[in-house]
Amino acid sequence: MVRSSRRRSREFALQGLYQWQLAGAEPGTIARELAEARGFDKLDADYFQQLLHGTIANAPELESVLAPCLDRKFSQLSPVERAILLVAAYELTRQAEVPYRVVINEAVELAKTYGGTDGYKFVNGVLDKLAGQLRQGKLPTDVA
Repeated sequence: MVRSSRRRSREFALQGLYQWQLAGAEPGTIARELAEARGFDKLDADYFQQLLHGTIANAPELESVLAPCLDRKFSQLSPVERAILLVAAYELTRQAEVPYRVVINEAVELAKTYGGTDGYKFVNGVLDKLAGQLRQGKLPTDVA
């Protein structure tokens, strides 16, 4: 399967957020370590930097935006689900040029690859609610 440079950016940002949550390392240190990893040369480096640094810098706000869409506390989610939801929330709130369907699809694919068995269903449901709140004017309306 050929991955786009943006998908790779999201994968590496997910790895970085996972490290940040578990080890508390600085974003710059995480980015430098990830830059040494196999496949890093095939991603969109600028987008990766935006995702990693932007998500970490705005994590408390992003958690607040996500909270009403969750069925449990954010802290009770697995680190992988938290990281995926944070990256997607960052894209939905700060990257308006990325269509909401792309954000949701990419997050679901990350959850299928890196998350628990049915974690992708949870991620999809949460992001569907969040996109409806954040991008109201860009969602298709129901036809009566």
